[in-house]
Amino acid sequence: MERRASSPAGRARRPSLHVSLGTNMTTKTARSADVVSKIGGHVDALRRELVVFLQKLVQLPSLPGYEQKAQYFIADKLRSLGLVVDVVASELDELKDHPAFCDDGVPFRDRLNVVGRWRGSGKLPKSGIPRSLILNGHIDVVPTGSETLWSESPWSGAIREGQLYGRGSCDMKAGVTASIFALETLQSMGFRPAADVLLESVIGEESGGVGTLTTIVKGFKADAAIITEPTRLHLCPVQSGALTFRVKVAGRAMHACMKPYGVSAIEKFFLVLQSVQELERKRHIEYKNPLYEDPNNIAPVNFGTIRAGEWPSTVPDELIVEGRFGVLPGESTSAAREAMAAALASAAANDPWLKDHRPQLEWFEGQFESGQTAQDAPIVRTISEIHAKVFGSAPVVQGVTYGSDLRLFTNHGDTPAVLYGPGNIFDAHTVNEHVDLEEVLAATKVLAYIVTQWCGGDFE
Repeated sequence: MERRASSPAGRARRPSLHVSLGTNMTTKTARSADVVSKIGGHVDALRRELVVFLQKLVQLPSLPGYEQKAQYFIADKLRSLGLVVDVVASELDELKDHPAFCDDGVPFRDRLNVVGRWRGSGKLPKSGIPRSLILNGHIDVVPTGSETLWSESPWSGAIREGQLYGRGSCDMKAGVTASIFALETLQSMGFRPAADVLLESVIGEESGGVGTLTTIVKGFKADAAIITEPTRLHLCPVQSGALTFRVKVAGRAMHACMKPYGVSAIEKFFLVLQSVQELERKRHIEYKNPLYEDPNNIAPVNFGTIRAGEWPSTVPDELIVEGRFGVLPGESTSAAREAMAAALASAAANDPWLKDHRPQLEWFEGQFESGQTAQDAPIVRTISEIHAKVFGSAPVVQGVTYGSDLRLFTNHGDTPAVLYGPGNIFDAHTVNEHVDLEEVLAATKVLAYIVTQWCGGDFE
């Protein structure tokens, strides 16, 4: 996912497999409880295999452009389950003209995605119609930073006190693993879905989404998609967007002893910064959405890098800053870009130098649209009902402040999609990244039950 900026929400209570049922259970409710219980037992029996698989997956570095070994590892696992497996390459020529494409700068060389299809029987379930489902997750990970800051190698897959450590463990190899073992669990129980289940392991999500976009362009489609991003098993049907930008501010170089006759690009940037901060404040005052826990942090704007000056005693003649501009849910990327451009124009209008030397704005790399699935969509209702049956209480439903592949499904794939998976975003993209193994197991159990209820099917 594009990295979230949010106020710390603390750690949610770890989900436990629990069915809250009254003493006067209906026959249907009793059958549901029986299925949930059996799924739980089969997942527990697969625990060691699941943990070892996740460890091995974390131990395979899958930085952008180097995901191949991890993808072949997943493809082999899916073939062992009898799925029809396609290894699909992301090709520049097939994507470059798509409106959702953004060039992330990673060379298009063996950028491989894996799609495993568990074919449905086609039998009509006793109620409703068979509905196909995509379980989607990305295998690419962000760089580790200085490895000396890690307690162990970022690729160790070490386990301590129930936590599995390593880059990508939380974001989001745990989610991919939970999806795979949800299917293996159902197979071990003799289940056959009525409609197809597609498991997608994609690349490029962290930097723009070329992997999921490839699957859409190639025609892989279903009635709904669950992206197992680390949401702490909160149900997230809406995401903000994020646009990567670069701003260049001009100055006039001069020896520092003659500073009044030069123009400091650093000092002029301060005016730009103030204008953008005021824009961010106003946007959050005007936009209201109850799915966001912090009304002041829905589509944040961040200046992430800054470069200026060549010598301590020289007035700097150029400053270059790069950052991310948050896109509000429902807002178009063009409207967001116009808002940012207006903030720069406002800064320039109030300063004689900037009025004649306007800041230059560029957009590059990750360009994440916002995306959303209606709260009353069937997939949202189904997951809410199943989560409540499995855990004894309704899920937290909320929006996320980061960009993800959800918007590709909703905006370009004509597919309702939600984020729902194990792991805490505050443990991702950081030193000593880790995931709670009990939460991974809990996610596996609920995902398996979702497949039985959404897709329909039969147990032998």
